[in-house]
Amino acid sequence: MSHGINLRAVPYDHPDALRLDAQVQVEYQQRYDGEGDATFLDPAMFVPPSGLYLVAYDASGTPVASGGWRGQEKNEEGYSDGDAEIKRMYVVPQARGLGLARRILAELEADAHAAGRRRMVLETGDQQPEAIALYLSSGYALSEKFGYYRFYESSRCMTKPLPAPSS
Repeated sequence: MSHGINLRAVPYDHPDALRLDAQVQVEYQQRYDGEGDATFLDPAMFVPPSGLYLVAYDASGTPVASGGWRGQEKNEEGYSDGDAEIKRMYVVPQARGLGLARRILAELEADAHAAGRRRMVLETGDQQPEAIALYLSSGYALSEKFGYYRFYESSRCMTKPLPAPSS
């Protein structure tokens, strides 16, 4: 069900993306004793075809959800070649329960697959049970830790293989 929602690809530094990012940082701070997400993100990481950033707008044009993926290759943080990392998935409280996160996730997965990525990866935290439930119900599985928070006890890393490219 669309609920009058439109998804738009925007730069990660678009004003609406920045506004939603500031809101998710407040939520992280509330859930994790004053700490936001310190992962370094550069807008260039989300430029197609190496990534994508989406903002969902309601019928009035208000931004209500966001999420993106950025390409990763094998490195010292535990990523593998061909990874597409989900970042900054967020739905404003008044728009939760409409399936927006699931819709954004599906779009990100489809785009990453079309860009030739082989695996979706993400890191969330133990104080985000809604996110964990979304990802598990969308085919993600808990995995070895990777990324910025790989040494944190509260970190939960998940992966999902993407279908092999069509020949």
